[in-house]
Amino acid sequence: MPALRLHPDRLFPSDPATRRIARDLHRTVQDLPVISPHGHVDPRWLADDVPFTDPTSLLISPDHYVTRLLHSSGVPLDELGVGAEPLDEDTARRAWRTFCRRWPLFRGTPVQYWFEVELHEIFGVRERPDADNADALFDRISAALATPAFRPRALFQDFGIEVLATTDDPADDLAAHRALRDDPSWDGRVVPTFRPDRYLEPAAAGWADAVAALGRAADTDTGSYPGYLEALRRRRQYFLDHGATSADHSHADVRSEPLSESAAAAVYDRALRGEATPEEATAFRRHMIFHMAAMSVDDGLVMTLHPGILRNHHGPTFERFGPDRGHDIPTGIELTEALRPLLQHFGTSPGFHLVVFTTDETVFSRQLAPLAGFYPSLYIGAPWWFLDAPDSIARWRSAVTETAGFSRTSGFIDDTRAFCSIPARHDMSRRLDAAHLAELVVRHRLAEDEAADTLCTLVSDQPRAVFKL
Repeated sequence: MPALRLHPDRLFPSDPATRRIARDLHRTVQDLPVISPHGHVDPRWLADDVPFTDPTSLLISPDHYVTRLLHSSGVPLDELGVGAEPLDEDTARRAWRTFCRRWPLFRGTPVQYWFEVELHEIFGVRERPDADNADALFDRISAALATPAFRPRALFQDFGIEVLATTDDPADDLAAHRALRDDPSWDGRVVPTFRPDRYLEPAAAGWADAVAALGRAADTDTGSYPGYLEALRRRRQYFLDHGATSADHSHADVRSEPLSESAAAAVYDRALRGEATPEEATAFRRHMIFHMAAMSVDDGLVMTLHPGILRNHHGPTFERFGPDRGHDIPTGIELTEALRPLLQHFGTSPGFHLVVFTTDETVFSRQLAPLAGFYPSLYIGAPWWFLDAPDSIARWRSAVTETAGFSRTSGFIDDTRAFCSIPARHDMSRRLDAAHLAELVVRHRLAEDEAADTLCTLVSDQPRAVFKL
């Protein structure tokens, strides 16, 4: 059976002298707490602390990184348990067998890297998955998950997580967060994140019903534009009261031209009646991005933007399985002119933090880094989603740091639904930053003590400061 080994120098430079420095730098941060200011772990897992039922439900079906690659090789999503939660044992076992049999599909991808670390470090697996050992691995991991050491809260502590941010609908009552806050036996920190996308897109199906639900949650009449704004303000405050530090936004672009309040009110009224044109709906969303920045200036929530994703590219998959199933595809974006109205008004506002992520590598050095190198409010979000891979992270670091410096970056963002991949992802980032800094040391651009201080700052101080944690 082929062995599963983790090389101690994985992701470090091949040059021996540089590798030694990278190894020493990594050693200074390898045991520091994990700070996860943006992600998608379900807070109910931690509030209820119910044991995970099986390897598939934990490691495969909720992780679209895994399922999309299997789907691309001809495996239907329903064979992986997608959309069938909770899974019965037969379904879970069959899906796990499929995953193990197709393990070679992940070679060279970050999924393989994360999975190898998860299997080796968390579950003590020492052999690569394949068709022959699939059932044995399933039984071994299932047995582990049934023990107290593998309950969600125990894993949270074992992973060394200092703070974990979830992503939440503005109308959510945040009951899981409240339960954790009020539980005297729980000393971890899990904070909600305000995600208002669907309430800002009048062209989206069900928008009027969503806005009405928002009004009910805020105890405010959203039948008018002023009532709608008041509902958003009240729900933002509700999230702040439950520990939130940021508001997250993902739209096709980040254009932020404000309308006059009378024009916005007119579009809002037409949208409620289903009469707004697509152009009006887009203009309203761009107006609301500006308004969201204004609200962040007022209430202090960090504003994060991650544009340039075409959601639900394959209609039949969306109709059958819903969103977040691996077929959201990156598109090109423009930032310099798009963000100008927002930055003209708020880019130098004291206390305003704007974190911009993008999957469009062409704008890193030409637009995003120069913007962050001037505006005190703007930070460069870490590579996420399709770019949270070793080579992509290295390209990003080189592209942005020379122009904006290390201090204008966000710290690492794992952005994951795969709970057990969190420590693997954060360690990957620490190793890659150690490698980058080691290269600067051997080129005599940094002293080794400066590199060590910078790495510690990137891991700990930077995400705390940027996300107000």
